[in-house]
Amino acid sequence: MNTQAPIVIVGTGLSGYSLAREIRKQDKDAPLLLITADDGFSYSKPMLSTGFTKGKAADELAQATAEGMREQLNLQIRTHTSVSGIDPEAHELVLGDERLSYHKLVLAWGADVIRLDIPGSGRDRVFSINDLVDYRAFRDAVEGSRRVAIMGAGLIGCEFANDLRNGGYEVDVIAPSDTVMPGLLPREAAEAVRDGLAAEGVGFHLETHVERIDKSADGVTLSLANGRTLEADIVISAVGLRPRTELARAAGIEVGRGIKVNRYLETSVEDVYALGDCAEVDGHVLLYVLPLMACARALAKTLLGEPTQVSYGTMPVMVKTPCCPTAVCPPPGGAQGAWQVERDGNSVRALFRDADGRTLGFAVTGDYAIEKQALAKEVPPLHA
Repeated sequence: MNTQAPIVIVGTGLSGYSLAREIRKQDKDAPLLLITADDGFSYSKPMLSTGFTKGKAADELAQATAEGMREQLNLQIRTHTSVSGIDPEAHELVLGDERLSYHKLVLAWGADVIRLDIPGSGRDRVFSINDLVDYRAFRDAVEGSRRVAIMGAGLIGCEFANDLRNGGYEVDVIAPSDTVMPGLLPREAAEAVRDGLAAEGVGFHLETHVERIDKSADGVTLSLANGRTLEADIVISAVGLRPRTELARAAGIEVGRGIKVNRYLETSVEDVYALGDCAEVDGHVLLYVLPLMACARALAKTLLGEPTQVSYGTMPVMVKTPCCPTAVCPPPGGAQGAWQVERDGNSVRALFRDADGRTLGFAVTGDYAIEKQALAKEVPPLHA
């Protein structure tokens, strides 16, 4: 192993740059190299679903170029560079015909969008938005359009629906579930968000899915499983993310739903770590900002010689649907208890309590959303 080799971080999304910032807070000069398959612009991924509401074009959501980050954080960045393999024994990354030595390696390369294999001649009008490059392509393609169909009624689908309506687009949401965000919100809170979006003019087509997408004279025609058809100019596919694990698996690194790491963010292979959307931390895949930031703070210390376990506080998720403000802190998987719900129109206070009356999770919408900080103090952290 070459101890003079740099700490190498693969990925310049929120995970990669957050870790680099945390490292620089503690060590201004440790050799640090970031590798990315895209242009290396620094941006906040959660802001991608606010561009129309804020009136910002794709490049206005960027916070800095790769060159700006290079100067700001005193590090090296290699853009438009794809990793083709990992050789843990040699402590080397494989970049096509090139091999690159690392002292410590951090996999922060995120997750891939799940792409549906839907037949039809209109598939080139279907866009998935997972990063700034994707978002830039979508913004260019939607220019001059007025009708957008969104496949998926999860958090991202609902956020884009609200944002596009704020931008003046006609929006239809199609999903097989019977409500929105079924894995995240209890039914009453989900109904409040759906009702809030519907009041803004979003059309919902639930308990069905898209079977075909064909070109039409004015855009595309979506054929639904319930026999109906929808006309749209462009389609967003927002049906979920899948952590990137293939290269890790090929290198002999243990994977599950994500790249498996312990609370030190260590993989099963020496000197290789993972964080962010690609990581399964102590059994949890948490695709949100707060756990990512906690991981970055802990891992920076570990990489610089102070082994530190990640500690999660209570981490409510803020859903960016301004038509119905929403915050949710889901109860732990397998938790025993029941939801206790109060609803006044689109204002919902839902508390998940166990048999002893302890609050293990919550969802608040509308006027009750302001209670999120007070409720977060009642919920035990995932990891103390």
